[in-house]
Amino acid sequence: MSNSPGSVPANLNGDGIRVGVVQARFNEEITNGLWAACCSELLRLGVLNEDILHITVPGAMEIPIALQRLAFSGEFDALVALGAVVKGDTYHFEIVCAESARGISSVALAHDVPVVNMVLTTYTEDQAIERIEDKGVDAARAAVEMGNLMMTLDDNLPGADDEVEDDE
Repeated sequence: MSNSPGSVPANLNGDGIRVGVVQARFNEEITNGLWAACCSELLRLGVLNEDILHITVPGAMEIPIALQRLAFSGEFDALVALGAVVKGDTYHFEIVCAESARGISSVALAHDVPVVNMVLTTYTEDQAIERIEDKGVDAARAAVEMGNLMMTLDDNLPGADDEVEDDE
């Protein structure tokens, strides 16, 4: 894709990018693989080991509150949610998928920090296993790109990094 006037090219240089990663332990074989691929790619892109915080939570429903705490800290340029929800025989799958996704998205919008949602939602464990490597890498690349994009916008748009003030 060529750069046109006024465009902002993708920047995958992880130098100086601080990333918080929240990993669900449920379906741990899958989520450990996602984390390994994500961490490896973050380091390959130039994110320093000391600029990565990795924490784990019990499952996908607990990811949003942990992300929110990280977002509140103001210490991260991007956050990543890693998890795996595999369909079972009950409606619980739909609730977990929808509510974790809603919570993850709300953190990004409420705190003005990019949050990469890489909670796999699959019909079978095999489908999730097939996606581990690619999706872990995708999560890292999206986090670095979005962290850089937000910094570029902060530097180039008037008022982009200003806090939104409440009308009281």
